[in-house]
Amino acid sequence: MISFIVPAHNEEFELSSTLAAIHTAASGAAEPYEVIVVDDASTDATPEIAAQAGAKVIRINRRQIAAARNSGGRATEGKYLFFVDADTRINRLHVTQAIAALDLGYAGGSARVVMDGFIPIWGRMLLRGFSSVYFGLNLGAGAFLFTTRRNFEAIGGFDEQYFVGEEVFFSLAIRKLGRFKVLREPILTSGRKLRMYPAKQFLREFFGVVVAGRRGARSRARLRLWYDGKREKRPA
Repeated sequence: MISFIVPAHNEEFELSSTLAAIHTAASGAAEPYEVIVVDDASTDATPEIAAQAGAKVIRINRRQIAAARNSGGRATEGKYLFFVDADTRINRLHVTQAIAALDLGYAGGSARVVMDGFIPIWGRMLLRGFSSVYFGLNLGAGAFLFTTRRNFEAIGGFDEQYFVGEEVFFSLAIRKLGRFKVLREPILTSGRKLRMYPAKQFLREFFGVVVAGRRGARSRARLRLWYDGKREKRPA
């Protein structure tokens, strides 16, 4: 069985499209599947939308994506675990190629990323440069990660010390178990942060976390860009 885990906080504007894409992608795989949405302290219609789309809903009150992913991962029944962010669209190739990689002995993996909608030029330049370095280091994007249940349990899931960048440490832990595969087929994820925030604020906070490293990633107070809860208001 394939288990899709979707962490979500106030994602009523994105979640329907994400879940529809998961159902379409999974229908092309020769495996039964389940979808688990981890509602982390939402105050909007996120849990209702998830339930209407046929997902199992788990509720937590942590406001931390690592904790949400872990709660979902521990509640799964599948052999294959896919962590998909609530603003991210996957397709059939992501599922079939990921499973093929795992069956060939890869310990886990991710995929390259493209962003939806209008992205300002500074954002496009940042994304291109960051992606070249990040994926060149064979690390996984948090918006889409896959592994097996056995490997997830072996590394203890996502490290809940971190409020951001947890995908880096997850990737490094998985790589200790075996090869890590970054699929060439890109996922489509929301570019909302690059549209919603002025370049000066985004770059200051982004590079502030990069420079601060592990210490910065452990401090929720320093992560306003990630935890202020702002959302683009558009039809689901």
